[in-house]
Amino acid sequence: MRLNASRSSVAAAPPLGDEAFGRLNAVDARPVAVAVSGGGDSLALLLMAADWSARAGRPLIVLTLDHRLAPAGARWAGFVGERARRLGLPHRTLVWDRARPATGLPAAARAARHGLLAEAARAAGARVILMGHTADDLAEVQVMRLWGASLPSPREWSPSPIWPQGRGVFLLRPLLAIRRAALRDWLSSLGERWIEDPANEDAAYARARARRRLAGGGEAAAAAAPAPPAFLADLREGPGGELVAPRAAFSHADDAAARRWLAALVLSASGTARPPRGPALQRLLERMRAPGGFVSSLAGARIEAGAGEALFCREPGELRRCGPSAAPLAQGESVFDGRFSIVASAPGSLIAPLAGQSRRLAAAARARLRAVAAPARPGLPAITTADGRTRCPVVEPGPTGISAAPLAGQRLLAALGAIADEAAIGRVAKRAAGA
Repeated sequence: MRLNASRSSVAAAPPLGDEAFGRLNAVDARPVAVAVSGGGDSLALLLMAADWSARAGRPLIVLTLDHRLAPAGARWAGFVGERARRLGLPHRTLVWDRARPATGLPAAARAARHGLLAEAARAAGARVILMGHTADDLAEVQVMRLWGASLPSPREWSPSPIWPQGRGVFLLRPLLAIRRAALRDWLSSLGERWIEDPANEDAAYARARARRRLAGGGEAAAAAAPAPPAFLADLREGPGGELVAPRAAFSHADDAAARRWLAALVLSASGTARPPRGPALQRLLERMRAPGGFVSSLAGARIEAGAGEALFCREPGELRRCGPSAAPLAQGESVFDGRFSIVASAPGSLIAPLAGQSRRLAAAARARLRAVAAPARPGLPAITTADGRTRCPVVEPGPTGISAAPLAGQRLLAALGAIADEAAIGRVAKRAAGA
């Protein structure tokens, strides 16, 4: 483990103030998570976040990920744990212990990092994870994108990019306007030590090559988050998680914005993890803008468009191809097909798509099922209880001890920038729970 240490004894002022944490609730019983690797950027963030949390009275939890890619990973995690202990903060080390892919290791490591962080934050009750990306990270991503990478630029405030582990979890990056060197100067003034990961200088990695390319210069401004589209005011989410959007919005927007909106609708309605791109998405946009109705499928979603509106829901045929017909339903909270949060009070039931099983529902449930748009009904969750009865918790809440809440609307609002701060996360979650 290589540590950098300061020689200065005069502490400078922190590089940012409380306004950087303005998206967080000033007073809240929920903890805020902070991801800390032990490098200079994340260590600086930890110190500033600890100072803010003490003044705001918010609990703070420290999370470190050991990818098991570096021999010193466990020691680095221990270094962070000790620094957190001296600050009086709880610390947890998360370990990526799954098999490594033969190719695409950096992308797999990023996905693992976001997944483990989101799961740990949710387990602790945190809705926000602080991350230490800086202005240098913005510039490096821009260089890598010029080289052909498909990395998104880090934003100050964005939903977790992993699904469904990251549902309801947002990332706050307070340091995006600050250069890495400025943070290290500040740490040095405090007499702090930090870790220098040798991988940051390894030319085998694109980020290290980009960092070397930008050494001694290179600025990048953080892109402003796109404004939420006006059509969200007219969006409807049905009880089965089906989304209904006005078609006119796509004719009035420029191509880039319209494709982004359309991809978010498809992704949210399908419950899948990879947004549609390329020619297929462009063809769907052209059909949305053209007169006349149509039926189409894309990336696991079914789209049924009428004269003025388009309905987005799960494509039942794709759902049947993606998994077993029935699976055990765990006790507690789980996610069905990326689209429904399921809460079961006891184990012993099976869950599967409703397709082909609606006749097994009680008469009252079949009547309530008519409130769900017909194309969305086959993709609803169906529960077979230990006594052999089939129920659909979307239209039969309560008596079975199993409840279901659609996630599509919340996911879409997050993806399109309609959840602007921590308080809004809570409001959206509360409305969904009461729906």
